[in-house]
This record gives sequence, structure tokens and C-alpha cells, in this order.
Amino acid sequence: MTFRNGKTALAGLLTAAGVALAAQGALAQEVTLRLHQFLPPQATVPSKAIDPWIEAVEADSGGRIEIQHFPAMQLGGAPPSLFDQARDGVVDIVWTVLGYTPGRFNKTEAFELPFMVTTGEATSRAFHEYVQANALDEFADVQPLVLHTHGPGLLHVRGDGVASLDDMEGLKVRGPTRVITGMLEALGASAVGMPVPAVPEALSKGVIDGAVIPWEVTVPLKIPELVDTHTGFEGANGLYTATFAMVMNQDAYDALPDDLRAVIDAHSGVEAAAMFGAAMDAGDAVGLERAQAGGNTIRMLDPAPWKEAAQPTIDGWIAEMNEAGHDGAALVEEARALIEKHSK
Repeated sequence: MTFRNGKTALAGLLTAAGVALAAQGALAQEVTLRLHQFLPPQATVPSKAIDPWIEAVEADSGGRIEIQHFPAMQLGGAPPSLFDQARDGVVDIVWTVLGYTPGRFNKTEAFELPFMVTTGEATSRAFHEYVQANALDEFADVQPLVLHTHGPGLLHVRGDGVASLDDMEGLKVRGPTRVITGMLEALGASAVGMPVPAVPEALSKGVIDGAVIPWEVTVPLKIPELVDTHTGFEGANGLYTATFAMVMNQDAYDALPDDLRAVIDAHSGVEAAAMFGAAMDAGDAVGLERAQAGGNTIRMLDPAPWKEAAQPTIDGWIAEMNEAGHDGAALVEEARALIEKHSK
């Protein structure tokens, strides 16, 4: 973060006799912040959520805050390093996938469990509330600004794709996070963990047969051109969601003047989370249309057998939380209750 000082000189003649006042300086503090994230600028979240967020903050600050947006890891490092870049002050703000740093955000993983998500907007409201109530200790080194999820995740696979659970056996599928990769393994797939920017090359080279991602990110990654089939599930719940955070370096946040910190606060929280989630919902519609226009096969399956097959993933996560001293079942129940509340 950098600060800039501007001086406005005020001079005036106070009497007809020409008595002059000395110039007075009024100090206005201005701030430049650098925001770093891993997706290209045309992707849904950068273009439809981050950029509008930046514009709103800059406008409400009266131009005293400038936020420089660096997409696609332009400032260096790999996507899993983003959270530490914010924590360590390498940059001021990052947007990242929490699951890219496994073991750090254990309680937030409740939202990654299978068949939890409804829509991006509703689940994002629920997720932000859940973290505030249950997992703020996992963000102790930074200032959380926006905590959200994407909409329903589904399978995008080459060839005949996935028409039943049997088709998962041995399928090489990209997994985005620890929980989801483990779930794919439990369903019979050979899961390969990787950040989403690596998916197109991995598909084109045959390293993977498919990927689990939401519709919205398929457009900038050109997934409909790389696969033939897309498999989702009937009803309200998607196969999975991933969790995201936009966080600020704590020292940079604390150093802001009170009025500028208030501007950042006004654009943080549950409504900002809902805005990010809604942008991803809108992007899902675009991704679906792109796949349909390309003539790809789209299947919507009965989720019942999949939920049964995925239950050990939920049970295993609850056991891990219990072993770590948390009430895993209570965390899952609260996550479900919040999602239900905001999905009505």
C-alpha cells in the first residue's frame, strides 16, 4: 500500500488594506492498493464482481482510494501462494480459492461437502454468515472482505462422459480442493488436484479426461471446445461448490484513515458476498448457453445414488473435525441450515 499527500493552498486578502493570510495546507491522504488474483480479466468474477467492487470503492472514497487490479498472477507466484501474499504484505488484497491451501481453512470445508450448494448467491450469503460465526480464527492474519462460493459444480468430460456412477470408475478428473478431490476418489475416479487455470492444457494433453467446475468458468477456459459432455444433477443441490475469499493485508487495512477504512467496510460483508455469488450464477447461464450452442451433450442425473455414494466423504470430514476438537456434525448442520435459510 502506498500513501500520497496532496496540498491545497488557500490564500486570500482579508482587508482592503492588503493584509495577507499565509497559505494554509489542508492534508488529504490518498491510498493506492494492489489487488492480485489468478483468473484472466475477462472471466466472470474479475469482470463482473471484482471490477465493479473496485469501481464502487473508488467512487465512494471520492477518488482517494485507487485499487490496481492485477489478474492472472501478473505479480508472480502460483494461485496457492495468494493467501500468503496478502498475509505477508506482498500485495494488499487477494482473491483466491480457500481450498488451494489445504489444512489451513478446515472449518470452512463444510461448504465443500457434496450436495450442499443451491445457488451461488444464496450459498454465498450462508457461507459468509457461517465463517463469521464459526471460522474467523482461520483468518486471524488478514482482514476478510468477501467470503463466497460459486454455484453448482458439475462434471465436464470428453467422449461419452458420465451417465451413471459406473462411468466414474478410473476416470481421470481434475479436483479443485482436498475435500472434492477426496470425494471424486471415493466415487471411483482417479482424481488429479490442480488450480483451475491449468485445466485447459491438462485436458488438451490428455492428462485428465474431465474436470469438475461450475458452468461460469467454462467460458474463459473454453471448456465446451475441449469436452463433449456435461453432467449435472436434478433438483436444488449441485455436486459440490468451492469456497473463495477476498482478503486484505491486516497492516494495510489498519493503516487506512478511519474514513477510508469505513469505505472498505461498507463494501465488505454478506451483501458483497451475495454480489459475487450472483455474478457467478449469471455466468453459469452463459456457460450453459455456450455448451448448448456448441452441440455438446448435457445430462441431468438423479442425485439419489450419488448422495449415497458420497456420504462417506461427509462422514469422514465430520470424523476429522471431531478429532481436531470441533463438533463436525454441528458444523455441517449449521451450514445446511444457513443455506436453506438463504435459499427460500
